[in-house]
Amino acid sequence: FLQVFGLSSVAQVVLGKGNSGQYLSINMAFGIGVTLGIYAAGGVSGAHMNAAITITQYILGNLSGTSLVAYIIGQFLGSFTAAATVFAVYYDAIYHYTNGSLTVSGPTATAMIFSTYPAPNVTLQGAFFTEFTATVMLILGILVIHDEKNNAAVTGAQPMLTGMLVLGIGLGMGLNTGYAINPSRDLPPRIFTAIAGWGMDVFKAEHAWWWIPVTAPVLGSLAGVLIYKLFIDFHNYPAHETEHEKEQAGMETS
Repeated sequence: FLQVFGLSSVAQVVLGKGNSGQYLSINMAFGIGVTLGIYAAGGVSGAHMNAAITITQYILGNLSGTSLVAYIIGQFLGSFTAAATVFAVYYDAIYHYTNGSLTVSGPTATAMIFSTYPAPNVTLQGAFFTEFTATVMLILGILVIHDEKNNAAVTGAQPMLTGMLVLGIGLGMGLNTGYAINPSRDLPPRIFTAIAGWGMDVFKAEHAWWWIPVTAPVLGSLAGVLIYKLFIDFHNYPAHETEHEKEQAGMETS
């Protein structure tokens, strides 16, 4: 859901030359994809769709090593298959747009349909900081939405709110790098493009940018958890204690 909706929206905007969607439609499609992905996989795995968050959960001791490997393999296979699916759907349009020349850069570049690439005016340091910060905001938002000790959203609304969170990140922090914020969203489609005809330029382009959307989200996710624990979680009381205090306050008031 996440990758088919998201990547196909990028394909439609690029190949349609702006006549079949705009940047906003890409943001909305990724948000919808996240929402449906969580609804689909939430009961099975808790909806592990982001390798950075999966690795964070493992480091925090909330996930076994076996589950870590299984979830990341599942994410990568799903993402790779989604990229292949979008390529098949838009095969004719891609070859018509490029005249059969699949390139990473230039006026008919199409590699950005599948993976992220930084804006021309952004340095590697700036790109890394952007991905790091965007992922901090992602994990902070997810924790806010799901934290039962705080003001968690009702269970049925959590997928939709998470989709809106991704939409918000895209609307506000997508200019520099295209907001990968997820190694599983970026690396498998990049491997697919290398195999499907774009070649190793997908790894060499923009000063070998490819490693940034793999590492920066992992570090950003860990930093976001630390920030949440320091400034919110450590100051919260368990839900039953909070309710007890409310009852006590109500009795004193009476």
